[in-house]
This record gives sequence, C-alpha cells and structure tokens, in this order.
Amino acid sequence: MEKLNKLPKLYLTVVFIILYLPIFYLIFYSFNSGGGMSNFESFTFEHYAAVFEDTRLIVILINTIVIALLSALVSTAIGVLGALAIVFMRNKAMRSAILSLNNILIVSPDVIIGASFLILFTLIGVKLGFASVLISHIAFSIPIVVIMILPKLQEMSPTLIDAALDLGASKRDVLTRVIIPFIKPGILAGFFLALTYSLDDFAVTFFVTGNGFSTLSVEIYSMARAGITLTINALSGLIFFITIALVLGYYAISRKTKTPLSGVKK
Repeated sequence: MEKLNKLPKLYLTVVFIILYLPIFYLIFYSFNSGGGMSNFESFTFEHYAAVFEDTRLIVILINTIVIALLSALVSTAIGVLGALAIVFMRNKAMRSAILSLNNILIVSPDVIIGASFLILFTLIGVKLGFASVLISHIAFSIPIVVIMILPKLQEMSPTLIDAALDLGASKRDVLTRVIIPFIKPGILAGFFLALTYSLDDFAVTFFVTGNGFSTLSVEIYSMARAGITLTINALSGLIFFITIALVLGYYAISRKTKTPLSGVKK
C-alpha cells in the first residue's frame, strides 16, 4: 500500500523534472559569460544587460505588456457578462449550445484561430498591427474567462439573490454587492489566466501581427531562426520570472478574497 501511495508522487516528480529541467538549463546558461550552452565559463549579467540596452526589445516588451493588460481587462469584463448571461439564460437548449461553442473555441488549435482572424481582418480591411493583435487576444481570452467564472456562479445559491431583492436591493445592487463579490475569485483567476495566455501566445499573434509591430513570443521565434544566442536565454528567463511573479501575485490576491461575501455591507 505504501508503494502504491508513493507512485503518484513519483509520477508528478518525474513530470515536473521533464517540464522544468529544460527551462532551468536555459536560464542557467543565460548567466554564462561564454557564447554558447556547451561550456559554462563564468557568471555574468551581460546578456541581461544586452536585453535592456536593446531599444527595439524594450519597445517590443512594452507592446507585449500593454496588449496583455488591455486584452485581459476587456476580456474579463466581457467574460463576466457572458458568464452571467449563460447562467441566467432560461432556454436550456440555447444555454448548452452557447457553452459548447465556448468550449470549442478553447480546444480549437491556435493555428486555425490565427488563420481565421487573418482572413477576417483581410476581408474587412483591418490593418495588421496593434489593433489586430489586441482584438485577437481579447477574442481568444473571453472563453477562458467564461470557463473560470461559471463554476463560481453555479456555486452561488439563488436564495442569496432572492434575499437581497426581498430586502429592497435593486438589480444593480444585487450585481455589485452580491454576485460580483461572490464570484471575485473566479474573476481574478480569469484575469490572470487571460494575462498569461496573452503574454506567451505565439501562433495567433504570428498570423495577425504586421506593420513593424511585434510581441516577445514572435520576436524570440524570429531571433531563434537566425541562430540561438544567450540573449534569447536571458529574454526567455525574464519572461519566465515575470510569469512566476504573476502566479504569485494571483495567489497573494486570492488569499485576501477567501471570504467571497466580504464586499456585502450588513
């Protein structure tokens, strides 16, 4: 029995080693003063300095962060409204159909989504650049936000809304003082997940970017095609550290929202 109990832990350990070992190997050599990843000569920050000295990379980094923040904010707002519409929809057949369409978008290959957006923007005359990337990121992030919020809405008892209405609360009060505080953990999870997806998306962005506009994922791909340098290691390491900071930030905020009805005034 003890051996059987250890198997899941052993399996998870092996999976995490396979997933994280290449990342740590890449980050380790980003501090190498040499020019390759075959022999570590000495510790240095010169490759990270090269990233910050490259004005073009800084602009691309700012583009990536702006796109991620804007797309996460807009998709979260739309996703909240979409989840509310699905939960309170009376027609069960329509509700199931919309949920299915939402789930299909999540599992659809990024290449298909990117190609579809490229065709759409070409047909309607939208220039490829900041706007096309932002619209695309908002679109593929909305289903993710909806999926993160729906479980919290389904957990909420209808009696909470009925009690608030009986006490004289308006529909706006019910939304802002009962529903939103209750589903706040789901909203935060959806926002941070949308932010992360936007930061590391490559396939969709590759199709819809243009006019000199680029994001870090596309830029790293372009740099890698020209030849692997330790600057790419440093840039990838920075993205990894930013992602960790986002995850830690999410857990820190979610701990403060353990009481979902803390925003409801007595």
